[in-house]
Amino acid sequence: MSDKEESGAATLALRVVLPFAAAYFLSYLYRTVNAVLAPEIGRAITLDGADIGLMTGVYFITFAAAQLPLGILLDRFGPRRVEATLLLFAAGGALAFSLADGVPALVIGRALVGFGVSACLMAPLKANVQFFPPTRLPLMNGIILGAGGLGAVAATGPVQMALAVTDWRGVYAAVAALTLAAAAGIWLVVPDRPTSPGGGLASQLRDIGTIFRAPIFWRIAPASAISMGSFMAIQGLWAGPWLRDIAGLSVEQSAAGLTVMAAAMGVGFLSIGAVTERFERLGVPPATLGAIGMAIHGLALAAMAAGFTSAPLVLAAVYGFTGASSSVNYAVLTRRFPAGVAGRVNTSLNLTMFVAAFSMQWGLGWVLGLWDKVDGHWPATAWTVALALPVVLTAATLAWLGPACRK
Repeated sequence: MSDKEESGAATLALRVVLPFAAAYFLSYLYRTVNAVLAPEIGRAITLDGADIGLMTGVYFITFAAAQLPLGILLDRFGPRRVEATLLLFAAGGALAFSLADGVPALVIGRALVGFGVSACLMAPLKANVQFFPPTRLPLMNGIILGAGGLGAVAATGPVQMALAVTDWRGVYAAVAALTLAAAAGIWLVVPDRPTSPGGGLASQLRDIGTIFRAPIFWRIAPASAISMGSFMAIQGLWAGPWLRDIAGLSVEQSAAGLTVMAAAMGVGFLSIGAVTERFERLGVPPATLGAIGMAIHGLALAAMAAGFTSAPLVLAAVYGFTGASSSVNYAVLTRRFPAGVAGRVNTSLNLTMFVAAFSMQWGLGWVLGLWDKVDGHWPATAWTVALALPVVLTAATLAWLGPACRK
C-alpha cells in the first residue's frame, strides 16, 4: 500500500471511528451515571430500591425494544443517518430527566435516553462491517467499546467531582448538550456507504426470523446475554451499593472503586480486540477466548456474592476487565451470516443482552428489597442471594456455549 493509500485509509478510519466513539462514550456515561447520582436523586425525590432499579433499568428495556427495528433501519438507511437522528431523542430525554420532579418523569426521561442511544454501539458495528475487512473487526469493535469504557470512567469519579459545582440536574443538562454535539458530529463527519438491505420490509423481517432460527445464534446468545447483561446491571447501578454495604467503603471510596472498575473495563474493551486477533492467528477461535474471559468474570462475581472484601479494588478491576469478554461474540456472530444482515445480527444479539440487563437491574433491586436495611445498608445475606442468581446463570449458559468454542 502506498503512502497516499495508507493516509487515505487512516483518514477514513478516523472519520468512521472517532464520531461514533464519542457517541458511545456518552451512551455508556448515561448507562452508568446513576450509580453515582442515585443517592443525590433519592434526596430530592423519594425512591425505594425498586424505584431506583426501575428508574435506571428502564433505559435497558427501551434500548432493547428498539433493537430489531434498529437493525432494519441500519441495513436500509445506514449508520450515519440513523444514529444522528436517534441521538436527538437521547438529548431530549436527558433534558426531561434533569427537570423531573417525580418518579414517572424520571422513568420517562430515562426511557427516552435509552431509546435515543440504542444505536450508539450497533451503528458503529455496522459501519465497521461496511468499511473494514472481517479480520479487523475485533480490533475496530474493541476501539468503539473502549470509548464506552472511558464513558463509564467519566460517570464515576469525574461526576462525583462535578457534584461539587452543580447537582444531578446540572449533570444531566450538560450531558444533553454534549449529546446534541455528538449528533451533529456524526451527521457532518461520518461518510455514507451504499447499503444492500435485500428486498422490501417483508424480506428484511424474514431475515430476522432466519437469524433467530439459526442454531448458532442460540448457542452463543445466552452466555453473551447473561454475562454482559448482568455486568451492565451491576456495574451501572449495584456495584456502588455493594462497595458501600459489603466492602465498607465510604461514598468517596466507592466512587473510586467504580472508577477502577470502569477503567479496567475500558482497558478490557480496548485490548480484547487486539488480543483476539493475535490469538486467532495462533489457532485459538475468538469464541474460545471470549468464553474463558466470561468464566473468569463469573468467578469474580461469585467472589462478590461470597462477600470477599480483602481487596475490593482488585476485585473491582478484575470484574471490570473481564466484563468486556462477551463483546467478542459480536464479531463471532457477524462472521456466520452475510454482511448485508450484519446490522440485524448485531441488534438481535444486543436485544438479548439488554433484556437481560433490564431484568437483572430491576430484579436485583427487588431481591435486595426483600430484606430491610440496617443503618442504611442491605445485609450481607441479601447481597449473597441477589448476586448468586447471575453467577448460577453464567455457569449454565457457559456450559451451553461450549460446542461453539471449537469453531
